[in-house]
Amino acid sequence: MIIVTGIAEVASEDIATIKAAASIMAKASRAETGCVEYAFYEDIEQAGQFRIYEEWESVEALRTHFTLPHMAEFQQVLGAVTVLKLEINQFERGRDIKVNG
Repeated sequence: MIIVTGIAEVASEDIATIKAAASIMAKASRAETGCVEYAFYEDIEQAGQFRIYEEWESVEALRTHFTLPHMAEFQQVLGAVTVLKLEINQFERGRDIKVNG
């Protein structure tokens, strides 16, 4: 099991844009083969901050996820908004792993 978790923070004027894009991204990602869980959670105390949480059956499933059209579309949205913070970590059974290269 691969776990991906992190925090994304965007400027206040971009919150609605990110929420709409994240909803589309999460729904499409959960439909992928190998996706166990995929969600964004909005921080109720920090406007514009979102927790990202994913579970994947394998590194291969996660790598495939990076190549799909909805990932490219979400990346385009991220490139068009003001991202104040983006920290993503990936784990496998409690160990950090590298899955992007």
